[in-house]
Amino acid sequence: MSTRQDGQTVPEPTGQPELQALKARCVFPVTSEPIPNGLVTIQGERIVAVGRETPAGHVHDLGNVAIVPGLVNAHTHLEFSDLSEPLGRPGIAMTDWVGEVMRYRRGAGYDPREAVAAGLRESVICGTALLGEIAQPDSPTSLFETAPTATTVFLELIAPTADRVDPAIELARRHLESAGPSGRWLPGLSPHAPYSVHPRLLRHVAELSQHGRFPIAFHLAESREEMELLGRGTGPFRDFLQRLGAWDAGAFPGGRRPLDYLRELAAAHRALVIHGNYLDDEEIAFLAARADRMAVVYCPRTHAHFGHAGYPLTKLLQSGATVALGTDSRASSPDLSVLAEMRLVARKHASIRPDTVLQLGTILGARALGRDHVLGSLQPGKHADLAAVALPDRDAPDPHELLFDSDLPVVAAWHRGRRVDE
Repeated sequence: MSTRQDGQTVPEPTGQPELQALKARCVFPVTSEPIPNGLVTIQGERIVAVGRETPAGHVHDLGNVAIVPGLVNAHTHLEFSDLSEPLGRPGIAMTDWVGEVMRYRRGAGYDPREAVAAGLRESVICGTALLGEIAQPDSPTSLFETAPTATTVFLELIAPTADRVDPAIELARRHLESAGPSGRWLPGLSPHAPYSVHPRLLRHVAELSQHGRFPIAFHLAESREEMELLGRGTGPFRDFLQRLGAWDAGAFPGGRRPLDYLRELAAAHRALVIHGNYLDDEEIAFLAARADRMAVVYCPRTHAHFGHAGYPLTKLLQSGATVALGTDSRASSPDLSVLAEMRLVARKHASIRPDTVLQLGTILGARALGRDHVLGSLQPGKHADLAAVALPDRDAPDPHELLFDSDLPVVAAWHRGRRVDE
C-alpha cells in the first residue's frame, strides 16, 4: 500500500521498485542520534532503512554532506517570492509595512502566479518538503498539484467589519471544496489577524475546522501596535483601519489580550499561531497544555526585520509547547531557506540544544501541520523526502555544529525517492 499526503492508503502497482541507498558523512534522522558515515535506503517512495548498513541495492556516496529530512516551512506567503529584498526599512512599523504590502499588490508588476511558481522552485532548491502556504482567493492552486512538495494551502480571510463576514465565509467554503482527490495539496483557512478579522468570523472558522478536521492559521501577538489595539482599542492600527474605512468599534472594545483569541482558536481541529512574538507566560502555558493540536510558528529573520523584542523561544520550549519555523515571505525576509532560519536560531538562542533547533525545522513543523506520520524525520515507512547539506572540511564535537556553524547550502533534494533539485 502507498500513503497519500492526507494519510489515505492506495494500492501500490505490482512489482517492487529497486532499492537505492544514499550515503553521507553524517545522517541526521532527527528522532535518534546522528549517524556518522550513515546510509538512507529507499525503495520507491519510501524509506526502508536508516543506519550504517543497507539491505541491498546500489549505494550512491554523496560525499561530505549531511542527509536531513526534507525541511518544513510551516508559514510562508509565496505570492511575494519575486521580490529581491524585503519591503520597508529594517525596524519598520507594522502598520507602515502593511501599507507597503497593499501598494505592492496594486502595482503593475504584481503577478501572483509567477511569484508562487518562483517560490515553489526556490523552496525545492532549499530542500523544503512541506509548506504551510498562506494564499489569496485568486491563488493558482493548480501549481500545487504538480509541485514536488507537500503543501497545506491556507486561504487568507479578511473581514474587519461585520458586513464582510458572510462573503468571507462563502470564500472559505469554496476553497475547502476546491482541493482535488489526488491529495497533492490539502486545504486550510487563515483568518488573517485580530486587526483584520471580525470576532464572528474567527469563531465561525474555528467551528468549521472542528467539523471539517482541517487546520487554521492565525497571525497573533505579532507587534506592539497589535497589542495596543487589543488592550486599549487605540494606536496606529486603529488609525490605519479608520483611514481604510474598515474600523468597527464593537470589534475592539479594549481590555483584550492574545489569550482571548487563543481560547477561540482552541475550538479548532488544529491551529497554528503565527509569530506569537509577544505571548505572555499564561498564554504560553495555554498553548503547552494543547501542544497536540496547537502550535506556534516562529519566523526568526522576519522577527529581526521588524526589530521586535526578544522572542520567547526558551519559555515556549521549556513549557512543552509545539514550536515550528517559517520563513514568512520575501516581503519581510531575504529568501525562503528554512536552513537559514535554523542557523539564525542557533546563533541567537545559544541555550537551545542544536538537536532541538533541527527539530524546529523538521519534525515539529510536520507535527504542527499534522503530517508527522509521513514527514519530518528519517524513519522506515516515511516518505523518502530528504535534503543533502554541504558540510565544512573540519570536525566538531557535535555534528549539528557542522550544519549550523556554516553558510554552506543545500546541494540536493529528493521528493518521494526522486531527486528534484535538478
